[in-house]
Amino acid sequence: MVFAEKILTVPPPIEVGGRHVKRYHVGSPEPHVERAAYALLPDLLPEPDGTPPASFVVLHRGGDTGAYLNVYSWAWDNALRFTGAAGGQRFLGCPDDDPAHFVRLAPDFIGCVYELPPITHERDAWVRHVLAPERPDLAAYLTDSLPEGMTG
Repeated sequence: MVFAEKILTVPPPIEVGGRHVKRYHVGSPEPHVERAAYALLPDLLPEPDGTPPASFVVLHRGGDTGAYLNVYSWAWDNALRFTGAAGGQRFLGCPDDDPAHFVRLAPDFIGCVYELPPITHERDAWVRHVLAPERPDLAAYLTDSLPEGMTG
């Protein structure tokens, strides 16, 4: 297997069900894949638990038939929850090869090498803006994203 860089883009954050969601896209998800992924997003977000309501997602359009939506949500003040969905990847239990036909994944895989770089950045941003200051600054956290470029 040969590793080849993929492009990472950072669309603006969105609000879904009262949660602020930062977004990362790996590869170039087609508009219909993006719409399908974000339509499922409300079902993948946790209930509020008193932690500032923030999540981040990585939507990855694979080089084959697969598309992957990884949802990471801050909970219990300093813990990161994972929920995911995939479309077009039979290996992960998808019923067909349609990348826009997302199904919820069992919490087994948390991301591939292309999807993991945002996790390190988001951990550091959460500490920097929410946990370390005397008063959490959710707005500062939401503007602190990994720069666009290659996945590294």
